[in-house]
Amino acid sequence: MTEPTRILIVDDHPMVAAGIRAILETYEDIAVVGTLSNGREAIEQVAALDPDVILLDLNMPQVNGLTATEIILERRPDTRILILSMHDSPEYISTALSHGAMGYVLKDVPTEEVKKAIDTVMAGNRYLCTGASESLRPADGLGREPLTSREQTILLELAQGKSNKEVAIALDISVRTVETHRKNIKRKLGIASTAGLTRYAIEHGVLQGTGRAGG
Repeated sequence: MTEPTRILIVDDHPMVAAGIRAILETYEDIAVVGTLSNGREAIEQVAALDPDVILLDLNMPQVNGLTATEIILERRPDTRILILSMHDSPEYISTALSHGAMGYVLKDVPTEEVKKAIDTVMAGNRYLCTGASESLRPADGLGREPLTSREQTILLELAQGKSNKEVAIALDISVRTVETHRKNIKRKLGIASTAGLTRYAIEHGVLQGTGRAGG
């Protein structure tokens, strides 16, 4: 028998979290491993709870959903994060996806859609609920996917000529994490070489004092 999908719910509204939990627990192939109220708790407890999918609110006290997403994925890259939010603006959705979330679901969707989103991200695919995908559509294909704040930090380190190992030591993260970020940075910027990353950093003022302002 297949193991049930382990779900962690993180939302600072107890009634919302309890409602989602009650609904998900009606499915035999889902096991809710916990409900937490902010991003800091999620970061601290994710290793012990070992979820496959985290349903994560964006606006929470202490640590918000975006920061939590970035830190959790740095430590546990295989975790699937599904943003559950009331905000349907393209800025919110594209930012969440750029931080590593695999899906975005609005809080007013039917129960079955939350389950569908969980099944979709567990299969390794991105999921946007109907309202979110419609909201994002006009922005599709416009400009590059933005770098997260962590990726910008790593770009700065790499552009200074540091190796993956040196960056890992400087930022106190694993070499594997640096390699993952490096791959994502190259993909987002459409750059294949380290020299290209350095040139991009100089041209865009990432390397302070190296490039000219306004260039």
